[in-house]
Amino acid sequence: MLKSIFVMQSGEKKIREPPIKKKKGSAKRTTIILEESEREFIDSLIREGKEPGIKPLISKMLDVYRSMSIYDWRYPGEYYAGISRIAFVNAELINVLLQRIPKENWREAGREMGEATKVSMEASLGIQTADREKWKEVFKRLRVQGFGDLYLRDKYILLKTPFIDKSEIWAGFLEGLLDVELGVKTSTPPFVLEVKEKQSSTNE
Repeated sequence: MLKSIFVMQSGEKKIREPPIKKKKGSAKRTTIILEESEREFIDSLIREGKEPGIKPLISKMLDVYRSMSIYDWRYPGEYYAGISRIAFVNAELINVLLQRIPKENWREAGREMGEATKVSMEASLGIQTADREKWKEVFKRLRVQGFGDLYLRDKYILLKTPFIDKSEIWAGFLEGLLDVELGVKTSTPPFVLEVKEKQSSTNE
């Protein structure tokens, strides 16, 4: 019987079913068991409208975890992001320090801060901060660290909710970080800074 079936099949053109295509990038399902207090806390955030759901919350947590290199933190007390140590400092303390710096030195102080941040970002994250195509990544990094929300609009940089309210500090900081020259268009937040063509240091 088996032999006759084999002969019949060998004499006919075999019809092959098309292979089942697997969906690319299909999400993997992961089960997390939460303590009752943890679940109640998450539910309260969703109920109060502070978070839209568990999935967006976890995605945001992972984004911050990666951005701040939390996996390298020596918890508690020593937090590092690449070569730079991170400290949670009240903005009021920064403003106390700034009050001790003469106003005419704010721009240069900000520029030195920006240059130090430039070295940190380039060494730790591999981001060339002077490359305008990378500014979105630079601005995201600053936002995650609490500096404020920065946006590029044509030739203007818009800075919302800055943690320092001194426009000259910000102009110097971004000049040192982005390797540009900036003009201050507004002296109170939200700040508007104009990106100018950098003047050549050599005389032709």
